[in-house]
Amino acid sequence: MAQQSSRKTGGLHKQMLVRLLVIVVAMFAFGYALVPIYKAICEITGINVLTPQTKNAADIVKNTQVDKSRSIEVIFDANERGKFQFKPETNRMMVHPGELVTVNYVVHNNLPNDTAGQAIPSYLPTKAAEHFTKLECFCFKQQPFKSGETKEFPVVFVINPKLPQDVHTITLSYTFFEVAGATAMVAE
Repeated sequence: MAQQSSRKTGGLHKQMLVRLLVIVVAMFAFGYALVPIYKAICEITGINVLTPQTKNAADIVKNTQVDKSRSIEVIFDANERGKFQFKPETNRMMVHPGELVTVNYVVHNNLPNDTAGQAIPSYLPTKAAEHFTKLECFCFKQQPFKSGETKEFPVVFVINPKLPQDVHTITLSYTFFEVAGATAMVAE
């Protein structure tokens, strides 16, 4: 009888071990799948999408006619995470679709050490993003900073005249943050 009870207990231990292994594998798979799920959600919502440089941006500008019959108010917003001071030189401007525009952002590193920062843009309304073409932007790559350094970055853009007629205001918002582990890269 004791042997039968021991077998039963041994079988229960094996079942529990198999269940725990299945749970561990499922948790690992879920954690691994979170990265592409997060990227897909960010692309759909337009949040935290790193801005790739448009390859044919110069051609787009050459072939775009300025629509002087229409003006779009562009609001420039800046948010910082960490020890940076970050702001646009102007908070808003009126822009004609098809017009080449430059706005400057100023970033100051308040850290006592060298570091690197990254800007992530977002647009409101989100449908404006596909009509907002940047030729030059500090958001295309990480930016190195020395301790206490201040830099001015131009953003050169054009708004496609195909922007829906119901859009009268576009907010271009950047969040600027320190890139973790980038200090070694800056020192090289």
